[in-house]
Amino acid sequence: MIPASFEYEAPTTLDEALDLLEKHGDDAKILAGGHSLIPMMKLRFAEPEFLIDINNIPGLAYIKEENGYLKIGALTREAELEHSDLIHSKYPIFTDASKLIADPQVRNMGTIGGNIAHGDAANDHPAVLIALNATVEITGKAGKRTVPIDEFFFGFYSTAVEENEILTAIHVPIPSNGTGNAYHKLERKVGDYATAGAAVQLTLDSDGVVTNAGIGLTNVNPTPLRASRSEQALKGKKLTDETIAEAAQYASEDCNPSADLRGDIAYKRAMVGILVKRMIQKAAERALS
Repeated sequence: MIPASFEYEAPTTLDEALDLLEKHGDDAKILAGGHSLIPMMKLRFAEPEFLIDINNIPGLAYIKEENGYLKIGALTREAELEHSDLIHSKYPIFTDASKLIADPQVRNMGTIGGNIAHGDAANDHPAVLIALNATVEITGKAGKRTVPIDEFFFGFYSTAVEENEILTAIHVPIPSNGTGNAYHKLERKVGDYATAGAAVQLTLDSDGVVTNAGIGLTNVNPTPLRASRSEQALKGKKLTDETIAEAAQYASEDCNPSADLRGDIAYKRAMVGILVKRMIQKAAERALS
């Protein structure tokens, strides 16, 4: 289908983009990579009257460590995450996720900011950022504010970003020694929404005891879901077959999948348990390597 008609603006500064948002209000949408917004416009699920293209604004694409955080600019492309030496060496969970997003053409344009600003529980980075206890930087005319990832997703396609604000960066605490993380999703074919996905980050002490755990789930809840009981089942314990199985079972019980062409509810719950188990094991292997 063809999108409804719209006006197009391409500001070259963040202030100019914010002025346009303030002027047009909820009639405007931000265009970054466009791989979530444009398909919705073609299907007439979204009909903005104004598109504000932020790709010409400098300073919104970067990957760096600063002041105790990994900082990722919202315009950072999936391909940049996929091929970054820093990401690959210290934050491989992003590499895991980026490689599973659609195909190289999409990853060359799709952005991490757009992936989470869309507010879709089926996207991959929300679960990853939950596992990493990230915060989201949002910029408006009054300045910048940060929102913990657990307070960012309000509902279906709804986030903490107000109509006159722009998501500008993601901040991830730099993990301590003994930390590993991993992500995987089950999908019917490349580019399809996940049947289910699991993101895990673990920190182990010198005795192999889990001192911190983060687990996020993809596309098995109306909003991206933290598997809180699973996290608590691991903390303060050594990883054994029993503790891993308990955490996986809690995740399968606590998720809220819907039956669709990718599977029924029982199947999706079972897949969540399997994925959480495997990602705990993979994160632990990386923590010890």
